[in-house]
Amino acid sequence: MRHRLLVCAALLFPLAARAQSTTSTQPPAWLRGTTCYEVFVRSFRDSNGDGIGDLRGLISALDYINDGNPRSTRSLGARCLWLMPVMASPSYHGYDVSDYYRVAPAYGTNDDFKRLVAEAHKRGIRVLVDMVLNHVSREHPAFQSALSDTASAYRSWFRFSPTPGPLNRFGGNNWHKSPLRDEYYFGFFSPVMPDLDYERPAALAEMKKVASFWLTEMGVDGFRLDAVKYLVENGAQVDDTPGTHTVLREYAALVRQTKASAFTIGEVFDSTGTLLRYYPDQLDGYFAFEIADSLIAAVRTGDARGVLAPVLRLQAALPATRWSPFLRNHDQPRTRSTFDGDWGRSRVASFLLLTLPGVPFVYYGEELGMTGQKPDELIRTPMAWSRRGPHAGFTTGTPWQPLAADSMVANVEAQAADPQSLLALHRRLIHLRSSHAALAVGQLIPLSTAHPSVVAFLRRDGARTALVVANLGADSLRGIVLSSGTGALTPGKYGARDLLGSSTLAGFRVSAGGALTDVSLPTLAPRAGLVFDLTRQRGPQR
Repeated sequence: MRHRLLVCAALLFPLAARAQSTTSTQPPAWLRGTTCYEVFVRSFRDSNGDGIGDLRGLISALDYINDGNPRSTRSLGARCLWLMPVMASPSYHGYDVSDYYRVAPAYGTNDDFKRLVAEAHKRGIRVLVDMVLNHVSREHPAFQSALSDTASAYRSWFRFSPTPGPLNRFGGNNWHKSPLRDEYYFGFFSPVMPDLDYERPAALAEMKKVASFWLTEMGVDGFRLDAVKYLVENGAQVDDTPGTHTVLREYAALVRQTKASAFTIGEVFDSTGTLLRYYPDQLDGYFAFEIADSLIAAVRTGDARGVLAPVLRLQAALPATRWSPFLRNHDQPRTRSTFDGDWGRSRVASFLLLTLPGVPFVYYGEELGMTGQKPDELIRTPMAWSRRGPHAGFTTGTPWQPLAADSMVANVEAQAADPQSLLALHRRLIHLRSSHAALAVGQLIPLSTAHPSVVAFLRRDGARTALVVANLGADSLRGIVLSSGTGALTPGKYGARDLLGSSTLAGFRVSAGGALTDVSLPTLAPRAGLVFDLTRQRGPQR
């Protein structure tokens, strides 16, 4: 058997006694200016005509993600690739893993995966894999052994009880009747996904070995960790428990010890207040769900007031490389569907995402305006590559899931030749984040506009400053004036260079107190944004 179902004796001591470091983590330097791209391998590109995307298909499409040329405008320029689960699993989505040491056969082999990592690294792309810590598949050999034999060595990996335990704090029952005897096992998400029991040491010891295997033997650069809120339960409290934070500290410390340059990012689907409890010394970063919700709501309504509030709260607490804004992911309706198919709203939402602080993540196809609503299969449909053939270049066979109805428009070939396309916007902004220090890691300084549809801010890093303005409304706007509090910029006269090549901004003066006053903007197109590089002019300043 390929399963490494061994327990590390050195870790056999109670969870409560484990040391709890309070040292803040230092995320890897390669995150500076990085944009990450999320891919569902099953839906990205098929290499063998079986209708299922695979690793060889993904390898053939790496130049689309990043061709390794920082001056190229033909790739997205993403420098980080997050792969949804690629490990063996009985499900199409892979979030119930049956073998953590083997790539899903439909995707290829372990050697295919190693080749993917090597080819990605040649292009400057770091590779993250989805790691499911909370639970395994009901078909995992360890659970099957524990289920069938009460004396099994793997019994301690899971939670069993002669009677159902308490309802969770949401009123749900997470205990499932065993098919073999009069007992119950715990699975928060589903009876086919039994939870690992991290109150006992064996399960965590195994998952640490899994992490080491992927970091060392498979060469990955880190992990996206699924559903980390639910790792350790405490009676009816199934989320955000002290035990969960302890497990994350230990796991992240093991990752950093194994590969110092590795990056860990967790899914904590909750408010910013709850999210901040997962810092400073657990995973490197977490997804900023409140920022995503704020962006979507502001663009949907055209009301920019308050859109920056969750960004400013995170910025005040943490370095920008420790949190990740996004618009949508594999569990949510796609952005353009959320906006009822509106391309303008999709453009300005993406514009804001890619000009805000943080390490942004883009879900595959969002850069094309792919559509899709629940159920989940319809927000994970195949990528459309060309305008030829019955399946838009995704496969020569029958796709595992039909392509979206608008695949001839939300299509790589169709948009690659259009400088005004959503794809072109993503390419320009992702490359700009990589090359412009202020957009890469600069502090966000909000500006006042006196118009509810306009959001404006500076991004400032040392001597480099960018000015970002977006009109979320449906009308063109003229006469918009920017202002700020004191200390926004060094006093003096400034020139402005449009970084997207679509507008001009007259030079302006910053007062002795460092405040912007009466900076008049050019006409703002509806649902569009502008980015200017600001340069303080030399010479006597009056």
